[in-house]
Amino acid sequence: MNDKKKHVIKMAHQLFIEKGFQATSIQDILDYSGIAKGTFYNYFSSKNELLMELLKTIYRKMEQDRNELLLGQDPANLEIFIKQIELQMETNRTKKLVALFEEVNFSDDKDLKNFIIKGQLRIIRWFYRRFIDIFGENKKPYLLDCAIMFNGIIYQNMRYSSMAYDSNSSIHKVVQYSVNRIVKVIEEVSQAGEQLIDPEVLTRWFPDEQLEHPYQHRLYNTVLKLKASLTKQDTQAKYHELLDFIQSELTNSKQPRIFLIESAFEAIKNSETPFNENAL
Repeated sequence: MNDKKKHVIKMAHQLFIEKGFQATSIQDILDYSGIAKGTFYNYFSSKNELLMELLKTIYRKMEQDRNELLLGQDPANLEIFIKQIELQMETNRTKKLVALFEEVNFSDDKDLKNFIIKGQLRIIRWFYRRFIDIFGENKKPYLLDCAIMFNGIIYQNMRYSSMAYDSNSSIHKVVQYSVNRIVKVIEEVSQAGEQLIDPEVLTRWFPDEQLEHPYQHRLYNTVLKLKASLTKQDTQAKYHELLDFIQSELTNSKQPRIFLIESAFEAIKNSETPFNENAL
């Protein structure tokens, strides 16, 4: 994305916050960002498409920062999960995303609505995968239900806590309280053996994405640990590139190229770099 396109998105975001998405016209965006109409339509087909690009930009950065919190950490550590959720809630608050989402509910654009729904499902899927990290494979049949419940718990607690304290509610306090509640729910649901929604439904929600291999998430966590072990090695740029490639294949490819991932890991394993042997 070039700098001018980034500038337009940034200016539009400020207008959406100040005036609201529906009340902001394309002409407002042109005037505020100082670009011509032809330039705008060279980047975006509509204001709705601009909003989708804005949200993609925000969430890419948030997901990157969220993943970096796992570097060198145990994925099962509940405190790391809490920090990740705090980062997500802070992003929502500073970027005023909840207000934008609420305005979209009044939009007649099906593509925009479907985009928002897909984004919400991705958040639930991320909760589900992190719950597997934290609570184990034996509770997996119940963790999608719990991810859906947690999504409601955390967002409604943030919403009403902000209303009660004039948007000055403590994100840490709300997140800690909400996580404590879901831990109890997971224990109770798994003991009762009750399931509402089978996690297999994720394959229907994401039909164009390959079902995650049982070892894929473990490989991803291994990459994070290896990258952490290289952070103090100023001469290891090429190994960072290899690890970045593996990470991209595991997270962004619909069908990760296993043979390339294996080759990259082999190159790292046979290197003379001071990796932790346990990580390899």
